[in-house]
Amino acid sequence: MILTPLPLTADHDIPAPLLTELTALYASNREFHALSGDFPDPDGIQPEQVAAALADELAHPDAEVLLARSAGRLVGIAITLAHHPDPADPDPWIGLLMVDAGAQRQGYGRRLASLVEDRFRAAGRTAVRLAVLENNPRGLAFWTALGYETIDHRPDRRLGRACAVLRKELRTPRRAARVAVVDPEGSVFLFRYDNVEVGVHWALPGGGLEADETPREGAVRELREETGWTDLEPGPLLCTWEHDFTLPQALDCARAGGTPTGIRVRQHEHIYVTHGPRREPGGAHLATAHAEDGILGWRWWTRQELAEAPEPVWPPRLAELLAESADHRPS
Repeated sequence: MILTPLPLTADHDIPAPLLTELTALYASNREFHALSGDFPDPDGIQPEQVAAALADELAHPDAEVLLARSAGRLVGIAITLAHHPDPADPDPWIGLLMVDAGAQRQGYGRRLASLVEDRFRAAGRTAVRLAVLENNPRGLAFWTALGYETIDHRPDRRLGRACAVLRKELRTPRRAARVAVVDPEGSVFLFRYDNVEVGVHWALPGGGLEADETPREGAVRELREETGWTDLEPGPLLCTWEHDFTLPQALDCARAGGTPTGIRVRQHEHIYVTHGPRREPGGAHLATAHAEDGILGWRWWTRQELAEAPEPVWPPRLAELLAESADHRPS
């Protein structure tokens, strides 16, 4: 999918072929327009009405109309506002996100929302807001599934319609990799971490990737840095998962793959499994590395102990994942 600003002619009009595409996209969303009341007749939306609606949006100096195309076809539109008229509101807004009805349920809406968020993130914005009509439960479900949280209920500024206001924090994406080291008895090695955002938890050896690393390369490096074990190589992929946390302030920027410390991140992890002897970490620089990463200690866990752990274990369902991996391991 490609996202581009709405092109206008020298007279600030929408080119006729594009206006035809936009009218078809708007007309395909008859159900939404019936709820919103944006058009007098949702069954008969006309090009001049679409042009007038977009002109009204672009009259605001901080507004931008973005067109989403896939394989050359116009599949969606997003209207954003870099600064809300209320000076007490620090966040940018998504005023409209609409996908052609014929292309819905194919992931275009999620992708379009993600691209819009990326634009705000690249501009240094840390969160985004939007309003959903109270009579639009499908819209509310869509945005909630994308991580938006309701923070207010109030009428919209233009027509006084009842709306829910939603907000999402725009975390910095970060790639990472970890290794589940399993001993001959089936126990797994875990570190005990303390993080300023998520608190005390247990996790596998690993961490953020450097800019030029593959997940497998990063997993090898992190395992050796944090345990001192140089004789292990990651085996098959156990799982991937995402979670939120804040990078430790002591974590060096280079070790974080260029991400500044103290930043709230959304981390995508590749987790591999390997087998090795039961032993303790060792190495001259281990204490420093553990202090930087917020590592409090370590231990080997049996499957039963994992299932009954009194503190959070990352990734969730680790005991089940390891059991499934063992079931598929060649005898």
